[in-house]
Amino acid sequence: MSTQITTPEKQVRARGCCKVARRSGEIAGWIVPGAILALLPKCPVCLAAYLMVATGISISVAAAVSLRAFLLVVSVSSLVLLGRRHVRNLRVGA
Repeated sequence: MSTQITTPEKQVRARGCCKVARRSGEIAGWIVPGAILALLPKCPVCLAAYLMVATGISISVAAAVSLRAFLLVVSVSSLVLLGRRHVRNLRVGA
């Protein structure tokens, strides 16, 4: 998509840099939830221990269960939404 910006001095075409920034954002949108799913431990006690080692904050096992479920739902839903957007863009041809 080429956007032409007209100013009194000259005409500027914003094409390359916007495309690179948009593509980088799309790639990060896929990598972050995928990495969370790949690195998320199955055991809530392990999640609490990793959080304590990494940040020094200790949480209860019940809070770790809730945090794990929340991270799982957010990661899967964001991947589903990104997948739907990708399929829609393939159909439209964008």
